[in-house]
Amino acid sequence: MRISTYCAVLLCIVAQCFAASHKSRNTCGYDSCNLGQANKLNVHIVPHTHDDVGWLKTVDQYYYGARNDIQHASVQYILDSVIEELVQNPERRFIYVEIAFFWRWWNQQSNDTRNFVKELVNAGRLEFISGGWCMHDEATTYYNSIIDQHTLGAEFLRDQFGECARPKIGWQIDPFGHSREVASLFAQMGFDGLFFARADYQDSDLRNSTKTMEMIWKGSANLGRQSWLFTGLLADFYDPPDSLCFDRSCGDQPIIDDPSLNDYNVPERVQTFIDAAHDQAYGFATNHIMMTMGSDFHYENANLWFKNLDKLIKYVNAQQTNGSDVNVFYSTPSCYVYALNKVDRAWTSKTDDFFPLGDTPHGFWTGYFTSRAALKRYERHSNNILQATRQLNALSQINLRNDIFYLSEAMGIVQHHDAISGTEKQNVADDYAQRLSEGIDKAADVINNAYAKLLPNESEIPMNATQFLCQYSNISECLPIEGQKQFTLTLWNPTIHPIIHHVRVPVTKEYLIRDPMGSIVSAEYVPISTTTRNIPGRKSSAQNQYIFTTSLPALGFSTYYFEAKSGEKIRKQKTTTTRNEACTLENEYIRVEFDDHGNLHQIINLEKGIAVPFTTQGFYWYTSFAGNNSRPEFQSSGAYVFRPLTSKIQPVSTTRTITCTKTETVQSASIVFNAWASQEVSLFHGMRTVEIEWTVGPVPIDDNVGKEIIIRYDTDIESASKYYTDANGREVLERIRNYRPTWNYSIVENVSGNYYPINSRIWIKDHTRQLTVLIDRSEGGASILDGSIEIMVHRRIAHDDSLGINEPLNETAFGEGLVVRGKHFLILESPENSSRIHRVGAQQLFMHPIATYALPQTSYANYSKAYHQTWSALSESMPLNVHLLTLDQLNPRQFLIRVEHYFELNEDDIYSHPVEVDLQAFFKSLGTITDLTELTLGANMPLSQLHRLDWRTTDKESSHIDMPKYSSLKDTIVTLNPMQIKTFQVTL
Repeated sequence: MRISTYCAVLLCIVAQCFAASHKSRNTCGYDSCNLGQANKLNVHIVPHTHDDVGWLKTVDQYYYGARNDIQHASVQYILDSVIEELVQNPERRFIYVEIAFFWRWWNQQSNDTRNFVKELVNAGRLEFISGGWCMHDEATTYYNSIIDQHTLGAEFLRDQFGECARPKIGWQIDPFGHSREVASLFAQMGFDGLFFARADYQDSDLRNSTKTMEMIWKGSANLGRQSWLFTGLLADFYDPPDSLCFDRSCGDQPIIDDPSLNDYNVPERVQTFIDAAHDQAYGFATNHIMMTMGSDFHYENANLWFKNLDKLIKYVNAQQTNGSDVNVFYSTPSCYVYALNKVDRAWTSKTDDFFPLGDTPHGFWTGYFTSRAALKRYERHSNNILQATRQLNALSQINLRNDIFYLSEAMGIVQHHDAISGTEKQNVADDYAQRLSEGIDKAADVINNAYAKLLPNESEIPMNATQFLCQYSNISECLPIEGQKQFTLTLWNPTIHPIIHHVRVPVTKEYLIRDPMGSIVSAEYVPISTTTRNIPGRKSSAQNQYIFTTSLPALGFSTYYFEAKSGEKIRKQKTTTTRNEACTLENEYIRVEFDDHGNLHQIINLEKGIAVPFTTQGFYWYTSFAGNNSRPEFQSSGAYVFRPLTSKIQPVSTTRTITCTKTETVQSASIVFNAWASQEVSLFHGMRTVEIEWTVGPVPIDDNVGKEIIIRYDTDIESASKYYTDANGREVLERIRNYRPTWNYSIVENVSGNYYPINSRIWIKDHTRQLTVLIDRSEGGASILDGSIEIMVHRRIAHDDSLGINEPLNETAFGEGLVVRGKHFLILESPENSSRIHRVGAQQLFMHPIATYALPQTSYANYSKAYHQTWSALSESMPLNVHLLTLDQLNPRQFLIRVEHYFELNEDDIYSHPVEVDLQAFFKSLGTITDLTELTLGANMPLSQLHRLDWRTTDKESSHIDMPKYSSLKDTIVTLNPMQIKTFQVTL
């Protein structure tokens, strides 16, 4: 039956049922929880469905139930059926997680149905858990995007349902390893707990045998108790106990409770459940356990589930009169956490993370750290555009937030643990990329409208100068400007600090370039490399590019005017080129030396007088193990799993060529290893980092041998088995080769078992030197030998790892293997001075200037009169250790702003201290702040109203912290401690 047809009748039934319930259910949250019986084993039954936001099918196909020949799944019918069945019994409960699906369903419902669902939410019977747009991946996601996708879901829930829909528990039951940073972010969002299902098999076995499946996870080394989060591993993955699945997709026996029938099975079914409860309780420390009743896309026919669970609860509890100690009832993860909190016991604690994940001795899920490297970069690029678009929309006050939603929603979907992870089918990956592309197109319209207000000079009548993005600039292609007599380049700096930025513009003719002051820019006119020109799919006829240095204002723009000067002599900078000769790249800070065979010999920090010799640097590959996946020892490498055939790496080529080009602005060494692997090492004037732009592909697999491509940096640094990787772009964790902090690790795979996710940076160090590598997307990496860093940049595999997608990770484009291009940045410093450079460098790489072009059909003289050519939203300089994470206009008078301190404790003598920032400075062009309310990180409630559960650890520590008592701030100056993010709703 349809909800809308019977809504009035059902609402009446619900009211009657509430009145008859053993406990008043007219309230939500912890007050609606059944806490069980003190002298019983309390089994919290949690009905749930796990709905992947894309995996084997696209998100659209999953929602509507299309392509059921691939996988039978239809989310719209799940939600229809669950809501319909909840009314039949007031004890029934259900949790829902993926707001990307619920939002779609909600938009299709009548007002009557919506009101009915609100009643269920207000009664605590339909509970939203986690509340993000998706169940995000934890290894390959950046913290900004994690926060955004949870904010997107939290905003929807708050606006539609109010406080009763505010999630209190993180529910990460399917991601493939778990990040300490995610625990910290969840705690800052106000969550009271977190549950997940996947952990290393050695870790899980130990925890189960020592009753430490649940713990207090200390999510930050900097934020203290603010980051602590109660965390638990689920007992049966996230599935029901064996033989107790009642979904249409299962073959288990239903409860047959007519004693007159030969198939009457209540005693057997009851005993099976009681045995399962006791088995599960073995690994847990209290008389409360949680049973997940559901799995992937379950409850399409919710009647099957609830009818049998009703019977199971009835008959199991009836056995208490016969001495059974099992008490079973419908519950939710939040009620389970509340029950544990009321037990008031001390819990063990954890300070490291849950990477890498090994589910068998040979099955380390570390390949997905790099899988679909192009999509990983596209997601990071899309986030860059999203943040800049929000800023421009807010500062121009054009009120086009609804148009930005398309990119926000696409970004929310792509954070899914089978999206950015690279563990989806190829057609689904294509769908994710298409969504990002369409979202960027909408964002480009917003950018153009914003510039239409910010650029024109009020004293002049503005001329047409429509702004557009060039999405293929990474392969030196921008077709709309090719052959134009004049065009402009406008660069938006999304950071709150002035920056020096180096620009490359592909052109088909020579131009004079004027900076915002009208002066001629000293630009280098150099050839585009043959490697770039030969990338499959490149359509540009540009053979050359301009390279020049720009100085961009904080949170502002600068425009550069290009004007062709045919027939006029253009003064060119002196350029020298050598081929297959030893060469040295050098500026005032760094020297990089190559021999005549293209081998990187050493890097020298001229300021500090320290050097790092390189024994090897370049491209290598591991042979992918090609097993049949019949047993753990035959596990193949695939989209999820990285398993090399041996630990020996093979060079992509035994020879290479080197071409060195030196100009006043940049010196570079272009090194070609073979037809499908090359790198260009560049050193710009005034920079303390060495840029390596790498190009890999098409990786050949005609030999049916999968190849995992790495870039290796081998030095003489005495790193003593230690290396350091960031967590989701924020705090850094120490890694030790062949070691786990919380259990005695048995070494089986000595390469893949040492791989960790890198989202921003990795480094090794000794007493005097630290070599840091910054990266432009999430990648997997390790230090397999002392003094060595290796980063996997591309994977092309001929076999599947039998973990679900049933196809090899074999990306192609234009009829051949996919070409992937990216950048690494090398920093050589003394350990005590390195953080300032790599922290700032990582932030600028993360929030890169956004380039837009325009084709004004007028001279520079007329253009300069009609348009502002530089502008900043800030009137004062911001502290270097402060970052503007979010600036989003909510409505004409209200804004959401997040600021963060992005240095860690004891990292820098100057910048690792608390800092003050005046929020009014961000709104100087918009008006005066009249009200300032601090919110939780998810921006869905005032921080002063947050009351988290308190916990005790076995170290006799308490998680209690005093929350601020104010509801709003009148003083616009706020203090940030190291690694602290503060979120505010600002009213002007």
